[in-house]
Amino acid sequence: MEYDALNERVAVVAVFEQGWQPCRPVKFRRKSGREVVITEIGLVHPKHDGIKTRHVFDVTDGAADYRLEFDSETLVWRLTAEGDRYE
Repeated sequence: MEYDALNERVAVVAVFEQGWQPCRPVKFRRKSGREVVITEIGLVHPKHDGIKTRHVFDVTDGAADYRLEFDSETLVWRLTAEGDRYE
C-alpha cells in the first residue's frame, strides 16, 4: 500500500481505559469537516524524536487506511498519512 504523506491537524474522539491499549481513537474530523469513523486499529507504537514521544496509530474506516499520531507533549493529534485500502 502506498500512503500519501500529510501533516494535517485533526480533532479526534478517543477512549481512554485500562487494558493493553489504554488509548484508542474512535473517530476523527478533518479540516475539511469530513468525519472518519474508525472501524479497526492495526499497528500501534511509540515513535521517539529526541526526548519527544509520539504515539502512532494505523487505522482504517474500511474504505481507506490512515496514520494518526498523538504528540504526548503538546496533546495534539495529526493525520500523517492516508492511502487507499486494498483487500
